Amino acid sequence: MLYVKALHIIFVVTWFSGMFYLVRLFIYHREAQDKVAIERDILSKQYAIMIPRLLFGITLPSAILTLVFGLTLVSYYIQIPTWLWIKFSILIPLFAYHASLHYIYKLQKKGDFRYSSNQLRVWNEVATLFLFAIVFLAVVKNGLSMLYGVLGVIALAIVLMIAIRIYKRLRTS
Repeated sequence: MLYVKALHIIFVVTWFSGMFYLVRLFIYHREAQDKVAIERDILSKQYAIMIPRLLFGITLPSAILTLVFGLTLVSYYIQIPTWLWIKFSILIPLFAYHASLHYIYKLQKKGDFRYSSNQLRVWNEVATLFLFAIVFLAVVKNGLSMLYGVLGVIALAIVLMIAIRIYKRLRTS
């Protein structure tokens, strides 16, 4: 069981790393559209190579393996504890978030850059919220107060939004 748990953790790390970097590439790809034609063309060609490699070579396989090893771990439980049910409820929107990255990839692949780099920066932080919620839930388990957990995620979201606004001001000044 420890080997399965170790593999589950490894693929969670690679999955989240892939999602964080993928959105950064979306941001850079979007910002490349504002460059002069020669720069835009060179950068767009490079991102057209990098993004699908990351998405389909690392991020998607890591998500699948995370799920496989996670479900394998669940099979060891005779009765599924409450904290794990809560974790499952967080995983559903997490996989929806992952699917949204596929959607953004398809849009950008078609040349549709409808999301600004600032909107993508905010979207990038959604994965951070998921990561904090899941890790705290998995580590603290039943000792975690639901109220403190929700308040903690809300506080983190506020801090992240303030940080994004500060970063935006610094970039434009």
